[in-house]
Amino acid sequence: MNVSHWISDRSKAVEMSGIRKVFELARSLKDPVNLSIGQPHFDVPESIKAAAKAAIDSGKNGYTVTQGIPELRDRLLRDVRKSFDHPDRDLLVTSGTSGGLMLAILATVNPGDEVVAADPYFVMYPNMVALAGGTFVGVDTAPSFRIDPDQFLAACTPRTKMILLCSPANPTGAIVAPEAMKTIAEFARNRGILVVSDEIYKAFHYDTPPRGPAEFDDSVLVIEGFGKTYGMTGWRLGYAHGPKALIDEMMKLQQSTFVCAPSIVQWAGLAACDYDVSGIVADYKRKRDLLMAGLKGYYEFEVPGGAFYLYPKAPWGTGTEFVTEAVTRNLLVIPGAVFSKADTHFRISYAAKDATLERGIDILRSMAAR
Repeated sequence: MNVSHWISDRSKAVEMSGIRKVFELARSLKDPVNLSIGQPHFDVPESIKAAAKAAIDSGKNGYTVTQGIPELRDRLLRDVRKSFDHPDRDLLVTSGTSGGLMLAILATVNPGDEVVAADPYFVMYPNMVALAGGTFVGVDTAPSFRIDPDQFLAACTPRTKMILLCSPANPTGAIVAPEAMKTIAEFARNRGILVVSDEIYKAFHYDTPPRGPAEFDDSVLVIEGFGKTYGMTGWRLGYAHGPKALIDEMMKLQQSTFVCAPSIVQWAGLAACDYDVSGIVADYKRKRDLLMAGLKGYYEFEVPGGAFYLYPKAPWGTGTEFVTEAVTRNLLVIPGAVFSKADTHFRISYAAKDATLERGIDILRSMAAR
């Protein structure tokens, strides 16, 4: 049966994830050197798993209130208010960071509205904007991948509804400088543009302390999550905090979509709030330095200030051609064209065991020159 006439224009506007295609490819290879996956390689800490198991055993398996269980929501709000003296700031527990971003976009972006973000960008951003009928506007940040606020301001038009920042960034690991955050936040406030700050990698800052644009404007919406920090990517737990009126709209949409974040995971998230990840972060900084030392002199790349990605320039061919050759050598990395209009780079995830990183470095060195 031909079902194409059933498919909505909205769905046709969304592209299949290039990262998921690599995941599928990984299943067909025997013992691949997998440096493609953007998730921590460590397991969920025992205390957090124990909290989830206890929640199951004690019968906390039903729906929760849409905004999140009071215990977790109150704890997160208390922490947020230590950082921000914003009396109107409220908080919503979401089904992952992506769930929070989708709710924010659906609550604010009308058909024809524009959303400005850095290029390279997280692969879901353009598709989320497309689902809302908006237009994604990527601002080229190559070759440094550091945000120039003047470029962002120049990209804004009367149709701009949102500026979307991500620091540290996926796929580049780049940090947005506080001065750039301040300039963009003040410009957006004066123009009535919403700034959304995706801070899923907030814990993974290696050379500077975490900063965010909400420091400079109380109307900034912040999206955070537990997946990357605690290895809970499959558990789908995030949260959003920002102006109460916007959080209320997002909560209304969550009632009609996700309903609530998974109940047992919320109790695990409460336990996660007391888990010290400084040792994990220090180990990931060491992995970053190990990878950079292994590829120095072979590849051109910028030092990533956070997250767990390196974004080198392909030494020959396009990024896609280089990655295709890497697959024939049993190495999985992601072509930059998945994250950018430019097909010049590729992404390496160093969220892997040291032995896997070493194998990847050996292969990449052998591929540096044809």
